[in-house]
Formats: sequence, C-alpha cells, structure tokens
Amino acid sequence: MSAQFEVVVDVDRPIEDVFAYLADGRNDPEFSPRVLKMEKSPDGDTHVGTVFHSTVKDAGMRSERDFEIYELTAPTRMRWHEVSHNSITAQDGGYDLEPTSDGGTRVRLFNVLEGHGVGKMLLPLAAGASRKDAPAFGRRIKEAVETSA
Repeated sequence: MSAQFEVVVDVDRPIEDVFAYLADGRNDPEFSPRVLKMEKSPDGDTHVGTVFHSTVKDAGMRSERDFEIYELTAPTRMRWHEVSHNSITAQDGGYDLEPTSDGGTRVRLFNVLEGHGVGKMLLPLAAGASRKDAPAFGRRIKEAVETSA
C-alpha cells in the first residue's frame, strides 16, 4: 500500500539556480523543519548514486533516513528513493522543474510513501499530514530558494 503527496510552486529564480539549490540535499533543513541534520556521500557534486543521510523528527520520534539519487537530469529532473528501513519510507520521490515565461521556475515536488509493518496502519495518517502540509512546504521551498545566495 502506498500514498502520494505533491506540491507545485513557482520560484522567482532561474531554473539553473533552483536546480543547483535543490540538488544539494544538504539545503533541506532550510525548508523542512522535520530534517534535523543532512549529510551527503560522497562529497562533491550530486550525481546518480549520491546518498543523503538525514536525521529527521516525525511525530516526536527521531529516525535516520538515507535517500539515494537514481536519476538526475540537469536542470529539469531529479529522482530519489529511500534505502533505509523505517516503518514509512519514500519509495519514490523527486523534483520536476520547468522555466516560466517570466524567467522563474515552476517546481513540482512529490513523494510516494509506503508503509512497512506497523507503518501500513500509520500510512493514512502520515500521508494525510503530508498532504495537509504540502502548500506550506511549497512556500518554504520558494522562500528558501529565493533567499539563498
């Protein structure tokens, strides 16, 4: 059983800048308050095979999560999947970017969540909370990218 959430937001920055910012997952704590820490392996530019190691806090509980980049097409597309083992994981996720007529960028973020074990029962709650937060999450992405150096 899986559930998806997504958000689309327009960012007032060129597509190359938006892609560069989002491709460096170490920026995630700037717009995702649940991400407490984010590290990248290996160092250097993000590429297919890069893994982002995060510590997150969901519903008051801390967990370690690892996301592997499996597709990267600059500056329009990035895909990841979670390779860690948690009760709810992102089996697939990504960003789709397209330039807007005014020189900005339309960003679509999505995650397909999957429940494992007890997570199968918790999945509807987690998906509902993710969908409810999606508009605010989009606004936080927009603000973080637009204010980045």
